[in-house]
Amino acid sequence: MKNIKNKLGITLIAAGLLLGCNPLQLDEIQDPNNPSVGSIANDASPQQIQFLITGLESRHRGYVTNVSQAWNTFGREIWYLNASDPRFQTDWLGQNGRVPDRSYFGFGNTGGGSWAAPYQAINQADILQLAAANTESIPESSKSAVIGFAKTIQGYQFMIPANFVYSNGIRMDVSDPLNPGPFVPYAQALDQIKTILDEGFQALGAAGSGNFPFTLTRGFNGFNTLPRLQQVNRAITARLNAYRQDWQGVLTALDGSFMDLNGDLNAGPSHPYGASPDIFNPLYYVPNAAVNTIIVVHPSVLDDATPGDLRVQNKFFERTTPVVVTTDAGALEGTHQDARWPSNTAPIPFIRNEELILLKAEAHANLSQAAEAVAAINIIRNAAGLGDYTGATTTDALIDEILYQRRYSLWAEPWGHRWIDARRYNRLDEIPTSYDGGTIFTEFPHPQAELSWDEYVGGN
Repeated sequence: MKNIKNKLGITLIAAGLLLGCNPLQLDEIQDPNNPSVGSIANDASPQQIQFLITGLESRHRGYVTNVSQAWNTFGREIWYLNASDPRFQTDWLGQNGRVPDRSYFGFGNTGGGSWAAPYQAINQADILQLAAANTESIPESSKSAVIGFAKTIQGYQFMIPANFVYSNGIRMDVSDPLNPGPFVPYAQALDQIKTILDEGFQALGAAGSGNFPFTLTRGFNGFNTLPRLQQVNRAITARLNAYRQDWQGVLTALDGSFMDLNGDLNAGPSHPYGASPDIFNPLYYVPNAAVNTIIVVHPSVLDDATPGDLRVQNKFFERTTPVVVTTDAGALEGTHQDARWPSNTAPIPFIRNEELILLKAEAHANLSQAAEAVAAINIIRNAAGLGDYTGATTTDALIDEILYQRRYSLWAEPWGHRWIDARRYNRLDEIPTSYDGGTIFTEFPHPQAELSWDEYVGGN
């Protein structure tokens, strides 16, 4: 992603948006390298639109580090061992009675990926749509394409804070960062996200059937035509519909996605990484390096693995010397590290064919279509070298099997699948804490800054 950090091209909260009576009012400063929202709100040039698109792709990956480290810790897929700051263990694992509060460690310097970064991407997409809608420099078909892409990314990003704070609800109306809308309940937020994704799908369709009219990074190689971007949109919608428990909706979305029952399980769009001025893959660690800050495989994942599972062989690297980090809550030992990334510039997929096939199995199981569910399960099992499924075909038994396969197929992906899956099926108590003596969190409160902002606005 060459020069992606230099192409953000926009300040998300511009001084010009502040009201004249607001004590935060600043004098307008012109910065040619970071143009104001006003400078692109009317008749943006194609080059400015391009900068905003590249910037949106950069914002789109802002969640990866924190969500991968934190959410996968909550679900005990990993431990994030960090000798420099024990809170990555004690607080994220809920050890010694630690519980999340509104100033909880993870919201600030390390937790932006769970809350702030998604909203930055959402706001970037709003600005991109504003610029595209109010310019005469590009044709209507290109405007539709840009708006469809922006809404697709917005739908993905809104699901991150929604699943982080869960029943506490999220703000959906954030087009004016200084006057955001109210928090809406989880189910309502998911329905509104569905609307955003559907609008994005329709806008991409209205743009035609050729190539996307602007340049996307290599993360979208193979998905940079309008029909393929529609398939990405439907893949994201399938994940969303599973959270909405709209099982027929999952299957309908999958039919329009890039799911391929006979295809590469790793196929899908990704977040690219590279050398400076870009950033390296934040999940890559040199095998066997003498470090005391690293993501390690949770011991229960090793304990519960089926002998001969190729995913275990391919994803986990056994270290010659384990990593041990001791805090006031005790010592944690990591014997295996992540082996998925061949280098520090390897891309990180954000939705893959393997997940889509598992979503198909889950939807069929919940619709009591056992034969179809088993057929999808067998694709995953055979790819892992486990052979066909021979267990019971009741809905409960199939869901047990699907959740087990998701645990290993989607291990430690930047989404926290196991934590969300266990919550969706009321199985948080099945996540083990015996190795760390911690707590399994159901959800997190809103950051104190959110409530303080409401109090400030209400008093002025």
